[in-house]
Amino acid sequence: MSTWVTNAWYVAGWDSEVDHQPLARTICGVPIMLYRKLDRQVVAMRDACPHRLLPLSMGIREGDSIRCKYHGLKLGPDGVAEEMPLKTDRVNTRVCAETYVVAEKHRFVWLWVGDKARADEALIPDLWPCSTPGWTFDGGYYHVAADYRLMIDNLMDLTHETHVHSGSIGQPELMEAPLQTRVEGDRAYVARWMPGVDAPPFWRGALKQPGPVDRWQICEFLAPSSVMIDVGVAPVGAGATLESHDQGVRGMVVDCMTPESDGTMHYFWGMARSFDQDDPGFTARFKRAQGGVFLEDKEILEAQQRAIALNPDLKLNAYNIDEGGTRARQIIRRLIAAEAARA
Repeated sequence: MSTWVTNAWYVAGWDSEVDHQPLARTICGVPIMLYRKLDRQVVAMRDACPHRLLPLSMGIREGDSIRCKYHGLKLGPDGVAEEMPLKTDRVNTRVCAETYVVAEKHRFVWLWVGDKARADEALIPDLWPCSTPGWTFDGGYYHVAADYRLMIDNLMDLTHETHVHSGSIGQPELMEAPLQTRVEGDRAYVARWMPGVDAPPFWRGALKQPGPVDRWQICEFLAPSSVMIDVGVAPVGAGATLESHDQGVRGMVVDCMTPESDGTMHYFWGMARSFDQDDPGFTARFKRAQGGVFLEDKEILEAQQRAIALNPDLKLNAYNIDEGGTRARQIIRRLIAAEAARA
């Protein structure tokens, strides 16, 4: 059985990544080529020429079409042949490459790898801070040699910050604060409230004032493979609560994990924030700092994936701190099973 849901939207790239030149990216085991037409609409096509299977992403753009670099077969943006390798041959329109449904939302290009008839843009995960006035959003991309579910486990269990990210966002209080976990449909939540603590270096710099703070973390898993984490700090006495916390500095970590294969993934990370929105320099520094934090996660998860491969007789164990990731995995398994039953 597959380790991912097929009839679902996955991030194929940032809106800025997909341009005139073809971009190659394997998604859920399928090699895909993406590019923008002259009107900037995105094309997603199987990255294999229907003639000799050379990757079409190596091809030559001609207007909105793509010409294979091997023998010159020319395909339109609908994947249908427009010219045969021999110009004297009549065009066979039955020669075509498979195309896929795409959509643009929340600064991302989304791809539906399953049944085209079931592709509904209303099913795109609701990454609301990425598109809401009063918030600014940016981020980056890493290829990670690890199962995408390991990153979901990581993001739904933030106690690892104490040790993995001790120099930026980690602090001992993360290991002491009680966890609140719940499931609502295809979403899982883990919440943590830390009153009267010292702000870690990153948040102290964002708050720009001394003194103890109330800190919160609310992780939300959105099927099939996205996690948003509501994070921030407020001065003690400002009135912030776990339910309402716009009194200090608030951000929303946005992470989308797209499976590439059973042991690799595309990791799209970023943060939306509702403070210092008009400071592009801070945005760039913020992105650089966040990228460094996620590189630490990348190192840990790739080592974990290697250890899993080297220890086939052992299995992952789940403790109390792992409940959020466990709930997320249960949702994924349920959706996969329902998909298999429907098929």
